[in-house]
Amino acid sequence: MAKKPKNKTPSGTIAVNRRARHEYHIESTIEAGVVLSGWEVKSLRAGKGQLTDTYILIKDEEAWLLGSHIMPLPSASTHVIADPTRTRKLLLHTKEIARLLGQINQKGFTCVPLSLYWKGNKIKCLLALVKGKQLHDKRADDKDRDWERQRGRIMRDKNK
Repeated sequence: MAKKPKNKTPSGTIAVNRRARHEYHIESTIEAGVVLSGWEVKSLRAGKGQLTDTYILIKDEEAWLLGSHIMPLPSASTHVIADPTRTRKLLLHTKEIARLLGQINQKGFTCVPLSLYWKGNKIKCLLALVKGKQLHDKRADDKDRDWERQRGRIMRDKNK
């Protein structure tokens, strides 16, 4: 008998913060582990995670993920009171946290999560140091994106 196909994406991506790429210039990225409970892992396996309006808070030399939403599965969270928007701890080295804190305080960067993804059997969060975009920067990005889409159409029609 053949195996059933797994119910996850081929790239291993669970959730993506698309708004962050539109709103900010990304300067650098860091990979961090996420402390989760059992029902949260089961929900993320089912694809029930969101990163909209999520940000990173660094407090007492620890990094925290605030505002992420993991919808509890009715079958997986029967014995606990599930809080979908609880604050989750990020696992980073002390040097990485110190570097993030220095960049945020001195140079005016902000730290936001870009995506949640699987790495082996662990769930990782891709963090980014970002600076805000101005309105004219967003317009230029939209113009470039439209041109790339149009160019793809022209090339596809030309090859027919």
